[in-house]
Amino acid sequence: MKAVIIDDEQKARRLLRLLLEENCPQITAIETAEDLPKGVALINKFQPDIVFLDIEMPGYSGIQLLEFFTPEQINFEVIFTTAYSEYAIKAFELNAIDYLLKPLRHDQLETAVQKAIQQIGQSKVSERLEELRNTLKVSNIRKIGLPVSNGVLFVELDDVIMMEADRMYTKVFTTGDGELLVSKPMKFFTDILEDVREFYRPHRSFVINLKHIKQYVNQDGGYIIMDNQKLVGISKDKKDEFFQVMQG
Repeated sequence: MKAVIIDDEQKARRLLRLLLEENCPQITAIETAEDLPKGVALINKFQPDIVFLDIEMPGYSGIQLLEFFTPEQINFEVIFTTAYSEYAIKAFELNAIDYLLKPLRHDQLETAVQKAIQQIGQSKVSERLEELRNTLKVSNIRKIGLPVSNGVLFVELDDVIMMEADRMYTKVFTTGDGELLVSKPMKFFTDILEDVREFYRPHRSFVINLKHIKQYVNQDGGYIIMDNQKLVGISKDKKDEFFQVMQG
């Protein structure tokens, strides 16, 4: 497999190349570029399987890669390298985009490469990048990328009714696409939705969208009925907090 590294820092390019050579034997050819235009030319010539792309470079942001290719031409996986803020990291996760945090670690790199190899040719990379660009433009994130069997499904947050833990998976119940089994644990969603006010965790097994609550029933210890008729329990230590949240 072939890889291209695009990063304005020579030291960063050298380190990533070294880590790939030492830890990722699947990648047998590596080329590097110091800025996005040169990287685009290299991609066109070299036809890589994976592109490692610094998101913040002088002159061009890595996300501007979209401006140089049509969606059909982006037939490679993209892994961003970044020392970005917590908000940007959340944007990557919301849009199911792989990233490596600087300073780079070999275990993090190996995991990202394995995942990218599995996704090559199966996911709409351009769609995920477009959603990421939109997310980074605004402070109010309104879509979430859900990894499903044939790629990534983008769902409006308002259309998510609730989530239910299912061991290392999560059942996501939506208004338009019904029930989806997503290969992420509940903690993944609680972390990235912690600042989205309408999502609340009344029980360790559930995250609910407060906009989709239909009724609270004061029986059997108390439980919530959602718009999709699913019943959601409330932990004893969460009841007072739940009513405070609902009252504003």
